[in-house]
Amino acid sequence: MGKDPFAAYDDEASYTAIMEEVGDALIACKPNVKTYWSGGDELMGLLRSGEVVASMAWDTGGWKLNSEMPSINFVAPASGALGWIDTFALPAKGQSDEAAYAWINFVMKPEVAALITESAGNFTASQGAAEFAPDALKAQFQASFPPEAIDNIKWYPPVPAGLEAIEGGILDRVKAAN
Repeated sequence: MGKDPFAAYDDEASYTAIMEEVGDALIACKPNVKTYWSGGDELMGLLRSGEVVASMAWDTGGWKLNSEMPSINFVAPASGALGWIDTFALPAKGQSDEAAYAWINFVMKPEVAALITESAGNFTASQGAAEFAPDALKAQFQASFPPEAIDNIKWYPPVPAGLEAIEGGILDRVKAAN
């Protein structure tokens, strides 16, 4: 819709206006929508059964489905994929900082990070880990995220307090609409 909701994060009234406009658009599209997000398992079941033929979803679910059904592919949207990086945090008054840093350094080793990628299905920010990832997963990642898609990722900023309540209210209105 040409809006940048992240730019409105600091202005609750602007953010609400954008979300209301998005809600109206979703209501108008409702005859073409099977369901709204309630969980990854439900969504994957709908895609497996053929009840849904297109979906907005996370890459890992798409890659899992692609492994089962090669006709299903995850592609990054031309407008830019939404991305985030999970991080580590240490409590201010932690009593085991040395052990915590040892753990962080261990799991960020490329060989170890690749094992985590293989288990979890999503890629890591550990530099060099991709070269240790399984070939099939690496191929899925490269097909979904060619360099131009990586350059176009929209990094998810921290959500200010109160905005999730706005989104929840809009989603409730969309779900209740006929």
